[in-house]
Amino acid sequence: MKIYTVEKTLVSTNRIASMEHKPLLVVAEKPGGTPQVAVDPVGCKPGDWVLCVGSSAARDASGIKGYPSDLTIVGIIDKWEVNANGDTSS
Repeated sequence: MKIYTVEKTLVSTNRIASMEHKPLLVVAEKPGGTPQVAVDPVGCKPGDWVLCVGSSAARDASGIKGYPSDLTIVGIIDKWEVNANGDTSS
């Protein structure tokens, strides 16, 4: 698992049928980091710190074994602070 922050929602109206209509979010590991797209089966909003899984765990976590996902959000972190110097604490 990795920790990401949710940056914004991603709207994709044209999808393959197996993607259903699960929400997609843009996430990053750190501010200014490379954005990635994550499937959101738990109901996150921009600004949330989240736990994500990748690879086959991402497909399993989406709820459908054959779901085409490389990154899926599996939890929202209740408390996660980033200090001014970039250190984190829980």
